[in-house]
Amino acid sequence: MTIRPAWRRYGGAITLPSAYVSVFVDLGYAVTAHRAQGITTDTAHTVATSRSARENFYVSMTRGRHANHAYVAIDQPDEVHEHAHPSENPDATARSVLYGVLKHVGAELSAHETITAEHERWGSIAQLAAEDETIAQAAQHDRWATLLHRSGLSTEQVDDILDSDAYGALSAELRRAEANHHDLDTLLPRLIQARALDDDDLASVIHHRVERATSRPAGSGRTRKPARLIAGLIPEAGGLMLADMRQALDERRDLIQDRAEVCLDTALADAEPWIATLGTAPTTAREAALWRQHAIVVAAYRDRYRITTTSPLGAESDSAAQRIDVARARSALDRARELARRKDSAPTPQRPTRTTGRTL
Repeated sequence: MTIRPAWRRYGGAITLPSAYVSVFVDLGYAVTAHRAQGITTDTAHTVATSRSARENFYVSMTRGRHANHAYVAIDQPDEVHEHAHPSENPDATARSVLYGVLKHVGAELSAHETITAEHERWGSIAQLAAEDETIAQAAQHDRWATLLHRSGLSTEQVDDILDSDAYGALSAELRRAEANHHDLDTLLPRLIQARALDDDDLASVIHHRVERATSRPAGSGRTRKPARLIAGLIPEAGGLMLADMRQALDERRDLIQDRAEVCLDTALADAEPWIATLGTAPTTAREAALWRQHAIVVAAYRDRYRITTTSPLGAESDSAAQRIDVARARSALDRARELARRKDSAPTPQRPTRTTGRTL
């Protein structure tokens, strides 16, 4: 085989040995996914991006007789896109991109299907939780700024923290710590003053310290209070704030809780496979209510992260926030199973046997 650069008419050609060509060279044709329908090749290669549709990806990954390869793009599409779009995930992985491709339906929907899909999108816990976090961050901005000042930081350092890309994660971590009943007025100054802050990104350093110090709820044993979590997952924003902010947060709290209950009721009514993994609900009122409370957490987790697999918690995630939520959902799953097992193993009451014969 002779290879010559396309931009040169003469010279610059090299000849590859036949032994090398037979092992390392494939004869390839570039076609679109639409043109590839009906074609079968020995091997097929396709590029998948966050904008790829499920239908085209299926066609591309079923053309090869012996092998099908996908090359997943997790960076920006070209040099023109220097800054990420707000909807893009900066922590995207090949798995998360492919998950998005499989959820991206390219076929046009009917008017009824469009209305249903939009209602599901805007009414989902994924959307409501994102709105809750955005409102909470704005509502608690002044409070966290004041607390950082009181912790011994200079005005310049506090401004750097508030302007940092990591401030959103820090704000969420402070909210999570407070929901776990940690006294931030005491804890945060102690964590900040424990060691020198010599890193360029102060927000990341403080976030890491808070995360490590508050990984478990405050208190121990019987004194430990349950965390203030919406649907067992989302930390409630506390503290003083503007009345309209408080109202907006309360509305989303109620919507998230209602949505989680609807998701569970729908799964029970449709006998979705993942429900069976929780076991059967107990018959006694108290234990049945506890079982439902734990099942709601699992249903909320599935809706928040758009899990549609038969396994209750889906695949593992690389996201730090999702790892926290999956730990809560797994704990709820285990408790629901334990309640179901307790019901199954309860002894069946025996009726007293009655004897017949002569009596005094």
